[in-house]
Amino acid sequence: MPKRPFTLLRPSERTSAVVFASPHSACDYPEWFVRRSLLDAHTIRSSEDAFVDKLFESAPQYGAPFLVAGAPRAFLDLNRDSNELDPALIRGVSKAPHNPRVASGLGVIPRVVSNGRPIYEGKMPLSEAEARIEKYWRPYHTQLQALLDESRETFGRAILIDCHSMPHEAVNSVARSGLSRPEIVLGDRFGASAESEIVDQIEAIFAGAGLRVARNAPFAGAYVTRHYGRPARKQHAIQIEIDRALYLDEKEILPNSNFDSFKALIDTVVSELVGLGLPRQSLAAE
Repeated sequence: MPKRPFTLLRPSERTSAVVFASPHSACDYPEWFVRRSLLDAHTIRSSEDAFVDKLFESAPQYGAPFLVAGAPRAFLDLNRDSNELDPALIRGVSKAPHNPRVASGLGVIPRVVSNGRPIYEGKMPLSEAEARIEKYWRPYHTQLQALLDESRETFGRAILIDCHSMPHEAVNSVARSGLSRPEIVLGDRFGASAESEIVDQIEAIFAGAGLRVARNAPFAGAYVTRHYGRPARKQHAIQIEIDRALYLDEKEILPNSNFDSFKALIDTVVSELVGLGLPRQSLAAE
């Protein structure tokens, strides 16, 4: 099994209401899981937001915590509700009302990786799925909510920056539809998960760093933004998607030649994002 449900990087002093999280960057695949899979050890990594945890690891230096998943996405998807169980994969699960994510094999225990490639042959028992959820899903989300509660109690509001990366092909699909090709996509569930003023500021920070920014297309956010985005409770959630081609060799799943310079750029962005949650600014804004 993956060694731990999460890693929490805390600042020496918490000075910002912003919380950073990376639910899809883990790469700790148990040997038994890879042996059992229909996929080789490289292909099974294709769903990862590889190295996103490295891109945002400077957050604690600027006073904000950073929560990083321990379980890989192909093993357990932390951006799904714990009840999004796939009857095509898990024995003993009754068919529920149609859920497009589950139907496509992308439930909380994924049946496929990118491009619809199946992970398993046959089904797993419900007890195995429940054990993964209990050991990895619940601790991660309990910790995430605790960090957001801490933000609200200390600073008057909480701002979750949920950090992801997107395949370059997804970016190309936007371009083929006639829209400008984005390098960063902000997902706020079309305004439901965060106040527009906050999203405007985030967009301005990325744009100020020279990056092309779009909102909600092709990704508007999934479980994390839907569940944690509660603007009326002064709890905001914004998903950040980064074009992998900016820093990653997608075929090899390795940092490309631009990684160091792009990470330095993201460090600058992070240093400004934490300013959204500084006490004097956040309390005045509310």
